[in-house]
Amino acid sequence: AAEVTIIGNGLAAACSSAARRAANNLPSRAEGEQQCTLALENESLSRHETAATFVNRGVLYLSDVAVERALRDFDRALKIEPDLPEALVNRGAALIAGGHEADAGAEITRGLALKPTEPEKAYYNRGVAEERLGDVRSAYFDYRTASELKPDWALPRTELARFTVTPR
Repeated sequence: AAEVTIIGNGLAAACSSAARRAANNLPSRAEGEQQCTLALENESLSRHETAATFVNRGVLYLSDVAVERALRDFDRALKIEPDLPEALVNRGAALIAGGHEADAGAEITRGLALKPTEPEKAYYNRGVAEERLGDVRSAYFDYRTASELKPDWALPRTELARFTVTPR
């Protein structure tokens, strides 16, 4: 999952920080979810900040495997800002978690076209969806792209190690 960074000292910025920690598998998700909710209910946020806060809370829900809640927040973000790449990419990740790989791949591809800030996560997740659908070749290339974009990230390297590439 990829969060949307909000700069500042308010609850929306704290929500963004909590989503970043959750995306890196660090604790404090419940507190982060509460900060996001309070920001949405009590802060005067721009349209973009509101959409970003929905994405960030969705990331926190997704890290708790609350797939339906995450999807609901990603959908809310997209109603506000239809071209927010992180909302599409994370919606795709939530669809994978819910077993809807075909729909997930399409959402992630739409998000990639809009240039997300962490495209490696999108390529990795799309690779997961493709592999689950039996498209091993496309999965390999997406894992490889994720690894090239972020060479120090272990997940795509681990996936790539399972593949054997033979010349045709």
